[in-house]
Amino acid sequence: MPAPHGGILKDLVARDAHKRQDLLAEAKSGKLLEWNLTARQICDLELILNGGFSPLDGFLTEKDYLSVVNDSRLSSGIVWTMPINLDVDEKFAKQLTAGKKIALVQENEIPVALLNVSDVYKPDKALEAKKVFRGDPDHPAIQYLYNQAGEYYVGGSLEAIQLPQHYDYPGLRKTPAQLRLEFESRQWDRIVAFQTRNPMHRAHRELTVRAAREANAKVLIHPVVGLTKPGDIDHHTRVRVYQEIIKRYPAGIAYMSLLPLAMRMGGDREAVWHAIIRKNYGASHFIVGRDHAGPGSNTKGEDFYGPYDAQQLVESYKNELDIEVVPFRMVTFLPDENRYAPIDEIDTTKTRTLNISGTELRKRLRDGGEIPGWFSYPEVVKILRESNPPRSKQGFAIVLEDSLKTSKNQLAIALLSTFLQLGGGRHYKVFDHENSPKLLSLIPDFIQSGAGLVVPHQWHHAVKANNVYKLGASQDSDIKLDSDDESILHVVQKVVLFLEDNGFIVF
Repeated sequence: MPAPHGGILKDLVARDAHKRQDLLAEAKSGKLLEWNLTARQICDLELILNGGFSPLDGFLTEKDYLSVVNDSRLSSGIVWTMPINLDVDEKFAKQLTAGKKIALVQENEIPVALLNVSDVYKPDKALEAKKVFRGDPDHPAIQYLYNQAGEYYVGGSLEAIQLPQHYDYPGLRKTPAQLRLEFESRQWDRIVAFQTRNPMHRAHRELTVRAAREANAKVLIHPVVGLTKPGDIDHHTRVRVYQEIIKRYPAGIAYMSLLPLAMRMGGDREAVWHAIIRKNYGASHFIVGRDHAGPGSNTKGEDFYGPYDAQQLVESYKNELDIEVVPFRMVTFLPDENRYAPIDEIDTTKTRTLNISGTELRKRLRDGGEIPGWFSYPEVVKILRESNPPRSKQGFAIVLEDSLKTSKNQLAIALLSTFLQLGGGRHYKVFDHENSPKLLSLIPDFIQSGAGLVVPHQWHHAVKANNVYKLGASQDSDIKLDSDDESILHVVQKVVLFLEDNGFIVF
């Protein structure tokens, strides 16, 4: 088992356990400034405190930050490719000076650490965007950098009070020290780590078993349950899938633990970062995928990263990282032989192969199409269908445009009465939000739960929800009427036919 990055596992919780009560009392004394951590900062902080980000023992000072941005190294010379910053707004930054101590708080009430401020600095975000994420403004990390991250960074060392509080999967959230102890108790000294932010299917099981066999090692399934790419399947669904997949490995070969990482989708630099983290967790080998940690393509259809950039960069640091790179080998199903095989070993002009792309899988889930047993396991498909029901089981909202001259009250009643006649198990409701942000925030939850909403008035606040359709005679109406005073019976028929055409109603 390799030594932690930098030689020592920086488990700050264990280091500071003897003074925990004193630190907690200081955090609650009311004498310290408090910073309420963002979702990303909570993930970063947890991995600093538990040693997953060894050799870091705090957030980067300006000296270390600039060294990482420009040279992919800490100022000490140790390889480190991703800036780990405590970003704050200007108002908070102006209250800080070197030597000051601040309390870092989760969800405005749980003190998790104290930060001893070394410096407060305004980063060159344009430089960070270009050097770390290659500068494309469409990149999600650059979008975050400019639209969400604070204007100032605070560097300094941390004193640990406790790890951030999680109420889900406590038995699966192993720290580096716990996972290393687990490996030692099992007498595992060669471990191949597999990073994933997606559900796993038979091909993933096959490639990880092959990687373990070739490296004469065991398998660590180490999925990310912090922040991933927007639009990814939620981690609860994925963890249920992983719990089923792990049962399909040969006895004694695989182990699963969850990683509370906030991904940046930083491609090659992120792949090196992932390898360092897995080394800290005790892995001796790391599977680096094709376009590893890449966010896909920009609005022009251009890829942010080349398909093998990540593998090449991790390989270039191989001697310093002290972890073996295992290139991801794409496998494909051979129906005539009822087995999977690496695609680079197959002559596809002579051998029949089968594969289902991620886009095709999502379409089959959405439409209720068949997902064959050669592609995934029945237990996995069942979980995915529960979380991704077909259109006939999905919720929706019909929003009546303000320009309609027809009585919106009567139209809403007519639509609701018609929907209730249809049955099908979906709950229907007229939802009058009064343009209240609190009430509007419920709309995505209703839709997610499968309800059908009739909304008598448009809203004037942002609402992020799928399956929302505007009904009216304007150019941007989803359900178009011939005029804004069309008869109620005609409107109802158009709405029903629209819902049938889009799969929400099945006759």
